[in-house]
This record gives sequence, structure tokens and C-alpha cells, in this order.
Amino acid sequence: MFRRFMVATDFSPASYTVVQSLEGLQAFHAQQCLLLHCLSLPGAVSASSSSRSESGDELLAEQKALLEEQGFTVETRIIAGSVKQEIKRIAAEEKYDLIVVGAQGQSLARERLLGGVAYAIISTSRKPVLVMPVTRASDNPDTCVLPSRCEFSRHVLLATDFSEMAYTAFIHVEQMAACGVRKVTLIHVQDQNDAKQHLKKRSAEINALDHNRLDNLRKTLLLRGVSEVDIEIRHGEPYVEITRVARDNNIHLVVMGTQGRGFLGKIILGSVSLNVARTSEVPVLLIPSVH
Repeated sequence: MFRRFMVATDFSPASYTVVQSLEGLQAFHAQQCLLLHCLSLPGAVSASSSSRSESGDELLAEQKALLEEQGFTVETRIIAGSVKQEIKRIAAEEKYDLIVVGAQGQSLARERLLGGVAYAIISTSRKPVLVMPVTRASDNPDTCVLPSRCEFSRHVLLATDFSEMAYTAFIHVEQMAACGVRKVTLIHVQDQNDAKQHLKKRSAEINALDHNRLDNLRKTLLLRGVSEVDIEIRHGEPYVEITRVARDNNIHLVVMGTQGRGFLGKIILGSVSLNVARTSEVPVLLIPSVH
């Protein structure tokens, strides 16, 4: 399902960590990788008249070798222009199935921040985007680490608000089931900040409706060959509950739509998915409404 994928690199410690951690994509039939380094136009002019281009080629070769060791066929490319625009253009024109980006950094409150490039890609991409959370090593600020959970097909968490966009994400999980996903947890969060009074009056009815919807999805996945499917209905701030379940239940991949409609028709998954990608300790796969 993700046979051809792109990885954007800036040769930072974070990018090295990401390229070393993608072997799990093979479960989803990933084979061919484009390793892309994008220079800003001033940087491209400078590189053309210095040894920087040669250095970039060497660093790209190092990362290519890391990906090849994981079993991928790798093409490398250095281009000039806007990272956001070039990734979007190449993904569309050359029909790549997936874009991989790293998210790194923490605020003083120790809340993960989503880098500007990653945010730009997520907010504009019409292709699925895999966000890999990267943190600085506690014993060495010059190195980065990923959570150990990168065996993507082992346990998938699908967050849904039952919208059409969320259903598109569910279709991808169905395809993952055909690829041998072992376990799936389905989660729906009732946002009581939005619908407090309505939920208070009709909580039993809404709980039963949501459970029935999740159970229908569960039955479909069991028919597709998933051996174990759990259901979670939570109440509260959606992104907080989703990241909590991912952290506490040995989730290896969170799957979400990048837009959606919540209670009373309010668009919520756009912001919820961004917050999950920003704070999750495990990889997040974001599925756009249009591919």
C-alpha cells in the first residue's frame, strides 16, 4: 500500500534517527524510497560555489546506506527550492504513496513541538504523511532517539469521529489488515468541552450509539483478518485521550484523518490530528481526505 515513499532530510541528528527507523514500513509493502534534500535558493547558490555540495552528497550517501541496510531500494536527490512546495510537487507528479517527516523539539513545558517544515507538509499534503517523533537524547544533546515502538504493524490505534474523512483513514487500516496487522484498537473521544450539555442529557443514548458504530468497524476488521480488535470510548480533550491511550497501550502506530466533523458538525479532527502529531510519543500516520 505504501510501495513508494519519500523521506525529507536536512542531515540533522533527527533525520539520521528517522532514516534508521523505517524498516517496519516493509510490512505495508514499502520498497522504493526517495531520499530528498532540499536547498533554499540562496543555499543552492552558495553550495554550487563551495565544497558544501560535495559534503551534501556524502551525507546523503550515508543515509542512503542506512536505508538500504533495512532492505529498501533508494534514490537520492538534492534540489533547490521550497521544501514544502517541492515535496508536494514531487509526491504528486511522481506518484509517491507516502511522505515521511520527523517532528522534534520540546518546549519548557516539555511538550513536543512540530517543526515548521513538518507542519507545512502535513497541512498541505494530499498524500499520507507519517510523522516520526524524535527527541534529544538525555545524555547527549547532539544525538536523537525515537521511541522503541516502530514495528508499525504490531498494534495500530485508529482514532475516529465517524466522519467521511475518518472513514478514509479506516479504509487504510483495512488495507493494513490485509498486510498482516496483528492488533487494532479503535478509539472515539466524546469531546465534553464542545457538547457538555447535550452529553449530560443524552449520555446513555450517545454512548450506545458510539459503541455500536465502533463495534461495526471492529467486526469489519475481524473479517479482514485482524486477530484482536479493542474498543475505547473516552471523554474529554480528544488529542489528550488519544495520546494517552497510545502511550499506555503499547501502540506502535496511530492512524487518523487530517480533517473531520465532531459533535454538532464542528470541524475537530483537523486540529486534533495536528495536536496528536505534535504530542504523540509514537509514530502518527495522517490520512488526508484527498489523495
